[in-house]
Amino acid sequence: MKVTLVYAPAAREVLECELELPPGSTLDHALQRSGWLRQHPELASDEAIACGIWGRKAARATPLREADRVEFWRDLRVDPKVARRERFRSQGAKTAGLFAQRRPGAKSGY
Repeated sequence: MKVTLVYAPAAREVLECELELPPGSTLDHALQRSGWLRQHPELASDEAIACGIWGRKAARATPLREADRVEFWRDLRVDPKVARRERFRSQGAKTAGLFAQRRPGAKSGY
């Protein structure tokens, strides 16, 4: 069966690997066969790196199926909601988002 492994070790850097595995292989078997453990030892830790199949969290002992996409996720450094609020605060309400370009004579907020 063919599966795809995806990992982003850093921002704007994505590794993708397609593997041919025997039926009954698990997520952990796929990781070992990829050779990524030698290049990225942080993948061995369950606490630092979460994993899943097609965007849904899965245990490393989960059996894989044909055409599964196995993903490994790093922890977020910044909460996206907090980052958005801070960007909005620094840009100001008049220059960001929906209200940045109003038609002349239009009501505020439209």
